[in-house]
Amino acid sequence: MSGCLALEKPLRISYMGPPASFSNIAALKKFGSSVRYLPVNTINDVFAEVEHGRADYGVVPIENSIEGAINYTLDMFMESDLKICSEISIEISHNLLAKCRMDRIKRLYSNPSVIGQCRMWLEANLPQVEVIEVTSTTKAAEMAVKEKGAAAIGSSLAAECYGLNMLARSIEDSPHNMTRFLVIGRFENGPTGKDKTSIMYAVKDRVGALHDMLVPFKKNRINLTKIESRPSKRRAWEYRFFVDMVGHHEDAGIKKALKQLGGVCTNLKILGSYPLV
Repeated sequence: MSGCLALEKPLRISYMGPPASFSNIAALKKFGSSVRYLPVNTINDVFAEVEHGRADYGVVPIENSIEGAINYTLDMFMESDLKICSEISIEISHNLLAKCRMDRIKRLYSNPSVIGQCRMWLEANLPQVEVIEVTSTTKAAEMAVKEKGAAAIGSSLAAECYGLNMLARSIEDSPHNMTRFLVIGRFENGPTGKDKTSIMYAVKDRVGALHDMLVPFKKNRINLTKIESRPSKRRAWEYRFFVDMVGHHEDAGIKKALKQLGGVCTNLKILGSYPLV
């Protein structure tokens, strides 16, 4: 895919880095190696790179099969006009990385979500070790290289890039650990015949609100695959709902459902339609 795209113009892909992070692995799976990668420090930075035209697309995590939704990414969609163009799912395998032996580890670094995915293993095997949250698994690997008695949880790619030993492999608590990433861009996709649509809207806290927002989908036989809520951060007790459904927003049934939904909610926003995987 990346080779064909590079024939048109050199694509620039932003992701939350540094290199060897899981976002980097997801970006490589989607775009390959024939593009220019732009690692940045935060999810907010990924959105900014695409919004200002410094990157053509961005890759951001949206949910993990163990820890659930990445709330920071959901919150970014409240303010951004970028569209979801595609999605990527990768199997996540976490490893204990260090220069020292396991019994010499004093501090352990990793991303908060990753720490949560390995919580039981850490409690059973490193109960006395200080656990410190950092922005990414690659940042954790950098700290493990620099500090005596430090370790990290990270990918095999991080171990290879930073010259760390894998003291324990696959330490995640669930063997079915998947993370879903979104590709964000400035333009919408046309229908392919096999699509998914993501939307966002606000609902006030009132009797029957949840029932009313689901009725349009049931009436129009729309299959919902995900519902997530977040505080709107604008008014107390007002919530934003993020919904994924099967179909393209230009499909007749979804068009009708969204028109009806607009009558019972506020700030309805189509985040994007993209190929179903």
